[in-house]
Amino acid sequence: MNTPERPLSALPSPRARAAAFVAVLLGGFAGGLIGYTLVKLQCHGSCDIALGVGMLVGAIVAAGGMSIVAVLVLRAVGEWRQIEQRERARHS
Repeated sequence: MNTPERPLSALPSPRARAAAFVAVLLGGFAGGLIGYTLVKLQCHGSCDIALGVGMLVGAIVAAGGMSIVAVLVLRAVGEWRQIEQRERARHS
């Protein structure tokens, strides 16, 4: 059977958006761990506030960077899909 294709859209599939969301969360978590560890290695004594700030800054920076990567990947996948559809239409 020939299944009808969905119209081309700039909106990524729900699965791709979910994968990007999980990637941003994992990146933020990893950045928080890195920030916490960097402060823990350098600080002696009572460092609770410094550890929290290091964790927060690390998480925000890493999640921000990962979100930029995720957006670029989702856009590239959309463009790839558009090019494939154009090629299929040309060969038909």
